[in-house]
Amino acid sequence: MSLVNESISEEFILLGFSDRPWLELPFFVVFLVSYILTIFGNMMIILVSRLDAKLHTPMYFFLTNLSLLDLCYTTSTVPQMLINICSTRKVISYGGCVAQLFIFLALGCTECLLLGVMSFDRFVAICRPLHYSVIMHHRRCFQLAAACWISGFSNSVLQSTWTLRMPRCGHKKVDHFLCEVPALLKLSCVDTTTIKAELFFGGFVFLLIPVTLILISYTFIVQAVLRIRSTEGRRKAFGTCGSHLIVVVLFYGTAIYMYLQPPSPASKDRGKMVSLFYGIITPMLNPLIYTLRNKEVKGAFKRLIARLFVIKK
Repeated sequence: MSLVNESISEEFILLGFSDRPWLELPFFVVFLVSYILTIFGNMMIILVSRLDAKLHTPMYFFLTNLSLLDLCYTTSTVPQMLINICSTRKVISYGGCVAQLFIFLALGCTECLLLGVMSFDRFVAICRPLHYSVIMHHRRCFQLAAACWISGFSNSVLQSTWTLRMPRCGHKKVDHFLCEVPALLKLSCVDTTTIKAELFFGGFVFLLIPVTLILISYTFIVQAVLRIRSTEGRRKAFGTCGSHLIVVVLFYGTAIYMYLQPPSPASKDRGKMVSLFYGIITPMLNPLIYTLRNKEVKGAFKRLIARLFVIKK
């Protein structure tokens, strides 16, 4: 009981780049601007997808899920980062660290699966267009999205529990901006080979398997698109798939680098930057990628703005 109480009252020190104080102001500006853009961009995607009847399709249902996920993803980490940058005591409570670790890991795993489901949706739309409405009906879409969320949170329960149960022998200085699995494992004072193997297996399931399925889906998609005789049809198909593919490369590339590479002291600061990229920058870029490259979303934005002006008049 005393051990539990000790853990609950414990605080962690998030070092970040505190050894380079001249970087704190630039980071504060970057984090703040990125967070504001992430909130605004993803909320607009959700709003437009729900209000515009032309976007009530499986593709935009999954995109709404991705935007909601990115909102929660950044909110679980960025506010605490901004507070710590402005504070001389860069601490986070034990409860706050547990919540941050669990939510960040759960949403990251969910996004891995969701991007795979979105590639399957594009595969069916382009390679099986006559059966699309039968395969990707409303109930199926809901089941696929629910499976992503439930699997992501279930995996987070396991990996968070394994990570937090490792004895730390009083070590409290986390060499990172946030409570993330690799950074917390470095605090352990016992051999972590077994848990690292278990976490590597989890990373393999949630990273490499979805990536493999995405690559297979896009192999068939490219073959199907090349058979389209209409130039406009090819452009439209590549346009909708191109946005998703860019997001996949940005997210999976950085996540695989972070979770599946062998640990190296030389890559310590690089690992922090990679975490910032897939945890902050990618969620900010997602709405831009999907709006700038998608005529349907841009058209929906214009219709929404026109409707707002009519209401005001």
